[in-house]
Amino acid sequence: MRLPLIPPADLTDAQKPLYEDMKAGIASNFNDFKTVDAHGALIGPWNPWLHEPVIGKAVWDLTKAMSMQATLPDSARQVAILVTGAHFDAAYEIYAHIAVAEREKMPAKRLSELCANIKPVDLSDEESVAYDVAFALVNGGVLPEPCYRLAVDTFGQHGANELIYLVGLYALVSMTLNGFNVPVPERD
Repeated sequence: MRLPLIPPADLTDAQKPLYEDMKAGIASNFNDFKTVDAHGALIGPWNPWLHEPVIGKAVWDLTKAMSMQATLPDSARQVAILVTGAHFDAAYEIYAHIAVAEREKMPAKRLSELCANIKPVDLSDEESVAYDVAFALVNGGVLPEPCYRLAVDTFGQHGANELIYLVGLYALVSMTLNGFNVPVPERD
């Protein structure tokens, strides 16, 4: 990892409120995977964001908005997040969202295919649309009109907007994880 973990005792005055906000949000929304080390330091994307508290707070505020006020079905969210993480080979993102998907009973074969950049054949209509939107966006260019229309027809305008923002957020998370070489904790 390129940025050292920051133990709570070493936080600056600018980092302390962000740490507390992130730790509280993580505890209520991201508890399917390891997010804090044995000394209380945040791991995953939260550590790099903590190193730059102004930027980190902005990204964290977006993360909270996208997580805590989500309207998309969670299975569709997880498909879009895993497609994005797999595209960028963001190991911690894949680790974390496999844990979430496993809690939701997503089959191992589907998880394997999503992580291998293969569209599973057993997706629901909503999950299929989420896959198509995420896949098209991470592969660059304008989202094709039929894909966009199907997203609006499936999720409504707000849901389609949310899906596009979700893919963008997790592309940013992937860049954070890959840019700072954030490691994946051992699974229990």
